[in-house]
Amino acid sequence: MPEGYQLIPYHIVFDCKFDFRRKARLVAGGNFTEAPPPENIYSGVVGMETIRYCMQVAAMNNLQVCAADVGNAFLYGKTREKVYVIAGPEFGDDAGKRMIIDKGLHGLRTSGARFHEHLSAKL
Repeated sequence: MPEGYQLIPYHIVFDCKFDFRRKARLVAGGNFTEAPPPENIYSGVVGMETIRYCMQVAAMNNLQVCAADVGNAFLYGKTREKVYVIAGPEFGDDAGKRMIIDKGLHGLRTSGARFHEHLSAKL
């Protein structure tokens, strides 16, 4: 393994959607990594009061409001954290291999900030 990379655990979260589709998500144990500087952490959560205020301003100015939810947002940004996992039996023939994580992943501390950077660059 290259110098400076840290082994982190992971787990798989299974979900059944409202229309009975099944979903599986690989979640990294980012809480085992060193805490990054505060400027590398981003949370795209908005309070309901802020939404109401923005809707009121838009209505007063006859503006059209558009919204979007990117369901797999974390998968677009590249991570700066130097982490790897050891593949488990769910990876089939690749079980036991070391895998470097180079894209954002649910559970990593900086995945939200990396997606925000990616989106800002595209817009």
